[in-house]
Order: sequence, then structure tokens, then C-alpha cells
Amino acid sequence: MTPSSRLQQVSGHLGGANSSNIPTKIGVKSPEDVVIVSALRTAITRARKGGFKASLPEDMLAGVFKTMLNQTKIDPALVNDICVGTVLAQGGLATNSRMAALYAGFPESTSVGTVNRQCSSGLQAVVQIASAIQTGLIDIGIGAGTESMTLNYGATSMSPTSDTIADDCESAADCTLPMGITSENVAAEFKVSREKQDAFSAESHRKADQAQKNGWFKSEIVPVEVTVEDKDGNETKVIVDHDDGVRPGTTAEKLSQLAPAFDDEGSTTAGNASQVSDGAAAVLLMKRKTAEKLGLPILGKYITSAVVGVPPRIMGVGPAYAIPAAVEKAGITIKDVDLFEINEAFASQAVYSIEKLNIPAEKVNIHGGAIALGHPLGCTGARQIATLFPALQRQGKNVGVTSMCIGTGMARI
Repeated sequence: MTPSSRLQQVSGHLGGANSSNIPTKIGVKSPEDVVIVSALRTAITRARKGGFKASLPEDMLAGVFKTMLNQTKIDPALVNDICVGTVLAQGGLATNSRMAALYAGFPESTSVGTVNRQCSSGLQAVVQIASAIQTGLIDIGIGAGTESMTLNYGATSMSPTSDTIADDCESAADCTLPMGITSENVAAEFKVSREKQDAFSAESHRKADQAQKNGWFKSEIVPVEVTVEDKDGNETKVIVDHDDGVRPGTTAEKLSQLAPAFDDEGSTTAGNASQVSDGAAAVLLMKRKTAEKLGLPILGKYITSAVVGVPPRIMGVGPAYAIPAAVEKAGITIKDVDLFEINEAFASQAVYSIEKLNIPAEKVNIHGGAIALGHPLGCTGARQIATLFPALQRQGKNVGVTSMCIGTGMARI
């Protein structure tokens, strides 16, 4: 199989850990390094049922922006540009994102734009800002992502497609396949059993439950105040501060009782696929010399990214091709990576990618992934970064990778 499109990002965490065994390109510090000084997210909540069901995308995004400004104490006027990843929102969320930034305290001089690379939109936003800093177009920027799947998920978010093109090009037609069917295609073509998928999914919940109970998400989650209305129309204020999709006590045996969701003879179920969710995340980047001048803490440095393509009908295999491309660009090997955040769009594709690359299970999604936490499409890429750095620091590790498959057959790292 020839890869067709996939994007991934490599991040190196250098604070407080032994970097003597890290390859030179990553281990050496330079004033010109692009570094991450803050990475925060909201809680991830269940669409139509969870804490953000009555919130708009910009409500969640503004909450993250406000806390980022409060925590870092950075002068908001120093932030040159903000890029927001989003997938489903009408108008590309362009107006809403600008409103969120202004409301959070950024001045009118801080520009705001949005980007849609489907499931990797939040990661694409971070890469776009990092690239602008590397090339000197801006000094300081924020890559972010937000999605309200409560508000926008479903047929109304889909644009019409050309029957002529679909009839004449099989790969183009495959771009319109439901994501669940692409998951079934991966499971069937690469023989990823239902048992493996359910076991992987149960483990995602176990790890996320453990992380919640130990308070490991607290440093990355921004509490957001929302207004809720009861059945009598009375409004109250509540704080949303925890992921509400995690199901303690989930087992492979329990998951095995669920019926297939997309194909009566298939293996993908509501229990071994990512949850439909709401959330937002943001990552503040600048050069090392700028961070040091401003007295800001450095979580780690951005190393490189890569994008490759895979056949749309099996879009989920993307990380298996993007991760090798990115680590090669970084001058390291997969064995040099300490922790991986690989999005769990579906258990079938996550299991395939991990096994294909021979990645030890104990290095992957150590605090659970999208099957347990949820996958607000435009948010997830930035959310993974917010989760990755505290995990690296907690374990005294150095090198992390974030990666995900992308609808229509792409991947980002």
C-alpha cells in the first residue's frame, strides 16, 4: 500500500529530565528553538449530554484563552497571531474565533484565523503557528482548536460533493465514506479482531479513570463557567472542570456485548470508537530567546512535523506512515520516543498503527485517549499536546509524539 496523506508532530520535552541520550538535533538548546510555554484545554464533555451541551465553540475557546493569559501573565498585545482549528462549524468559525480572542483580552492588533484539516485541525493550527515563528513571520502565536459537536455534528455540517467526480474516480468517491466504514475496512483488511479492539478500548478507560482519580489532568484542564437551564427555565452557573466521558469499570467483556454500529457483520461499536464530544485547547509558542526574555517557563520545544497520505477507504492507518516520516526528519528513531499520543479515532486503526510500528503499549496514551476522553474534532490535536507535556514531565521523560489519522486519507504528526 502506498501512503497518500498523513500529518504528525514531534515535540521534545527537555525540562528537568536527563537528555544525555537524546540525539543532538533534539537534545541541544538554541535561542532560535520554537518552544511551547503553555498548553491548556477545557474538559472534554459528551456532546448533547455533557457539561458544554449549552455552550458555543467560542465560549469554550475564550475560557482557555483567558486562563492562558492569567497563568502566563504575558502581555496579550505581544501575541501576533492566533490560528484556530475547527472542522464542523459554519463559516469556518472565523468570526466566532475572533470574538473569543477579543473577549478573552487580546487587543484588536492580534490577528485571528481558522484552519480545517479535519481531525488534525488543532494540530495543524499549532504547526502553522510554529512554522510562522520559525520563518520569522511572527514572534509569538497561539495554535488552538475547538469543536462543539453538540451544535454542529451531523448532516448539516457536510457540504455537497460532485457525483461526476465520484463516478470517475474511485479514491475520490471513497472520500465520502462514513468514518465508521473506514474503521471496518481497516479491521477487515488487516485482521484486527473485535477482541483486540474491545481490550484496547477498555484499557483506554482504565488509564483515563486512573489519571482522573490521581488528579493528573488538573494541570492541563481549565475550569470554565457555563450557564445551564433547568426544565422550568431557571438559569444557574456551574463549573465544567472534568472529562465526563470516562467510564470506570469498563471491561472488554462488557464492551463485547455491544452491537456493531456501522455494519451488522462488523466489529466497530459505540464502545470501541471515539466519543462525540465538545471541547477546546490552546498552545502558546515563541522562540526560546523570547521566552527567556519574558521570563516564561518552557515546557518543551517543537522539533518538526510531517504529513503523508493513505487511501481514503482505510484512512485510519495514517499514523503508521506519518510517524516514521516525522521521526526520520527529526533525526531519531521510533525507539527514541518516550511517549506517544496517538488519537483513538477507532480502536481498529489505533491497534493497527501501534502494532505496525511495534510501539510498546506502555508508551501509548498513558492517560487514556479519545475512546475514553472523547474526540471534539477540531480540538483534539491541540488537546493531545496539553496532555502530552504533563505526562512527559511526570515520568521524567524527554521526547513525545502526537499523531492522528485524518478523514479522506491523511495523517499529521
